[in-house]
This record gives sequence, structure tokens and C-alpha cells, in this order.
Amino acid sequence: MAMLLALALAAQPAPARPQEVLFIGNSFTFGATSAVLRYRANTVDDRNGDGIGGVPALFKLFADQLNIPVIVALETSPGKSLQWHFQNKQTQIDGLWDQVVLQEYSTLDPEKPGDVARSIDFAGRLARLIRARSPDAKISITSNWTRPDLTVPAGQPWSGQPMTRMALDLRRQIDRVVRSHPQIGKVNPVGEAFNCAIAAGVADANPYDGIDAGKVDLWGYDHYHAGTPGYYLSALVIFAGVTGADPRRLGDRETAANDLGLNPAVATKLQTIAWQMVHGGGCKPEAVR
Repeated sequence: MAMLLALALAAQPAPARPQEVLFIGNSFTFGATSAVLRYRANTVDDRNGDGIGGVPALFKLFADQLNIPVIVALETSPGKSLQWHFQNKQTQIDGLWDQVVLQEYSTLDPEKPGDVARSIDFAGRLARLIRARSPDAKISITSNWTRPDLTVPAGQPWSGQPMTRMALDLRRQIDRVVRSHPQIGKVNPVGEAFNCAIAAGVADANPYDGIDAGKVDLWGYDHYHAGTPGYYLSALVIFAGVTGADPRRLGDRETAANDLGLNPAVATKLQTIAWQMVHGGGCKPEAVR
């Protein structure tokens, strides 16, 4: 009997090795101006010791709920570009990684909004640095959302443009980064997911003039960073892209949404939008439940 039990146990597949995932970014990564900032910080490895949970902690929780084994780390600093991380944080970035998620400054170049030259340069340097230690690491880069504070007030780089325009401009430039560096294999279309949430009537298009009934504000009080719904959507998009999982499987009882006070109906709509943007061929507003 003991021999049969031993043979049965030996025949079982070994548990999957957890994927090691590193996030490199800034306040957009760590959830500034929202309850996401310190959320479940004990579940991730903050390489800077700042006690951050942020989007990486949401990512980790989504994976745990769907039984996807991951170990998640982050190296983040507010208001920083990829250039800064390369020049100042190579020790914290160093490691053996299966997946690395890059997030550039909100306007790409802090001094020249919308200019992609430095992003191309330093995203490439980071990719080569990562691949030197982890030759098989899969590297993705996130395309950021529109900043209403740079769109609605006069005298700003995107003043007078539709709220969706900045995100589309940023995506075009991030595509240039990926074309320049084959090591970076994927874009996480977070900005376009924000646009889709607006098109689907889930989110309000302009937080400056009040929030329409039945809609959510994706942005924080500064109309710059995201709010909790925006970071939730960002984490869903990155989760779907990095793991290949269907975020709709999380459903209306998803733990983070409950903890952070998101309406379950809103949470499932954001899950659907994330799935559409990553796996469903693009935004289909009429199909958002």
C-alpha cells in the first residue's frame, strides 16, 4: 500500500515554479493619491523599502485569486523617468526575473512632453541590463493615460484636445520604443483602456466639470494621477498582458475591489475592458456589461 501511495505521489506533476515579476516605474505604478498606495504592501518586495503596495500588489492579488504562482517586486520613485532608474537604481533592479514591467514618466520626457527620444534610449538600456542577467526575461512597457490637468486647463501641452488624445499620442510613441528594441515585446495599453472606459460610459470624460451620475472618476483629486478605479483598471490590463489570463474570471466578488470599495458592477466592467484591450481585439463599448 505504501509503495502504491509513493508511486501515485511521484506521478503527480511538480508544482509550477512561481514567475518572478519586477515593476519599474513611478507614482503611476505605486498608486499615488489613492488607497492603492499602501494596499497589501506586505505581499510584494519593495526594493527601495518604501512600504509600497500599489499596482504591483493588485497584480499579485489577482494572480493569487486565479491560482497563478507569482513573486512580485517593485522599484519605484515618484516623478521619475526610465532614465533616472537606469542611472540611479541598477542595484535594486538587478536580479533574475521572468517578467519586467516598465512604466515611463507620464509625458515621456519631463522636459519635452510627448518627446520619445529619451524613452527610446533608456528603455533600451534597461532592457539590455535586464537581459544581461535574465536572458529569457519577457519585458513589457506600459502606455500611460491622459492627464486631464494637461488637457482641460489652457496653456498646457494637450489643451483643447479630446480627453482621449493624449493617451493615443503616448501610445504611438511607446510603439516606437518597442519597434526600436525587440527585447521589449509588448505594450500594456493602459491609456487606451481609460479611453475605452469613457467610450463605454463606465467613466466620466472630464473630472473638472463634475462626475456624471452612474459613472466613476478614473483620476485622483489632482486630475493627474489615477484614482482607485483607474489603478484597478491599470493593474487588470497589466495582469492580463503579463500572465495571459482572462481578468473576467475574477468576477464580481474580487477581493481588491471589495477591500477598496469599488462597486462590484463597476469592477466587472473594468475587468471586461481590460480583457478587450489585451485579448479581445480592442475596445468594444457595446459589449461592456
